[in-house]
Amino acid sequence: MTLKEKVSQLVYNAPAIKRLGIPAYNWWNEVLHGVAHNGIATVFPEPIGLTATWDTSLLYKVVTIISDEARAKYNKAIKRNQRKIYQGLTFWSPNIDIIRDPRWGRGMETYGEDPCLTREMGEQFVKGMQGDNPKYLKTDATLKHIAVYNGPESARHTVDV
Repeated sequence: MTLKEKVSQLVYNAPAIKRLGIPAYNWWNEVLHGVAHNGIATVFPEPIGLTATWDTSLLYKVVTIISDEARAKYNKAIKRNQRKIYQGLTFWSPNIDIIRDPRWGRGMETYGEDPCLTREMGEQFVKGMQGDNPKYLKTDATLKHIAVYNGPESARHTVDV
């Protein structure tokens, strides 16, 4: 790839690079509690609800179902030559931000206030999404809000953290 082509792939709606046979790809997708943005899918409790179980193996099972559905939806889209938003295999999930204030409007996306439990839940989420094939990922889990995100929502793009 040329430098310009490489840079073009850094945005969520990466354009095709026809000379290399690389199709357009839209990276925008998340599956915090199911494949919610891509048609009919199983909807599971929000992460904060699953965290209340303290059951990492349950979360792994739930996320394995989510990744199976995500892969099936992707395969269907590719057969139709569709590569739009919410149809890819890259997911901005899990959200591993530590909730510090229960009034924060996106706290339900997190695994709560315990960093150790968040690590364990996040690890199982990634393993469930990516599968256990030593050569291929089932999907691509991408940690969300890894640092300096937890509110205030109105100032998150301007506050100096």
